[in-house]
Amino acid sequence: MLGEKELIKLFPDFKELVQPSGIDLRLENVFIQKSAGFLMDNQKNLPELEKLEPPIYTLKPKTAYSVTIEPKMKIPKGYAQLYLPRSTLNRSFISVHTAVGDPGFYGTLQFLLYNYGEFDYTIKQGERIAQAVVFPVTGSGEYNGSYQEE
Repeated sequence: MLGEKELIKLFPDFKELVQPSGIDLRLENVFIQKSAGFLMDNQKNLPELEKLEPPIYTLKPKTAYSVTIEPKMKIPKGYAQLYLPRSTLNRSFISVHTAVGDPGFYGTLQFLLYNYGEFDYTIKQGERIAQAVVFPVTGSGEYNGSYQEE
């Protein structure tokens, strides 16, 4: 796992968000699901999403939301990221479901936010919801999947 000094060198655009052992990630947009999706035989059809009106979002109980992170992330070759929720959200019954950031990925990070609580939870655009923890990866290639942006 990389520390603060190395993180600032590798991710200068995130300098103000670097913590001792990771990079804070800020909430950009929140979406609700509007249709079904599928994954069969390695073919995917993502559900349609409806963007909620920023900057204040109300997360309803027992409801999942797709969220994006700002700014876009560029993971250098030779490094990977794991994304972990901020403890304040866990203590508020809000969970952030994430994936692995592969070496060479460039694009918009998209996570799932879920309100496990019995009450509404209000959050503002720009709040820190997760932290990227960065690890060196030896002998890896680079991400070239369908979520890569130019």
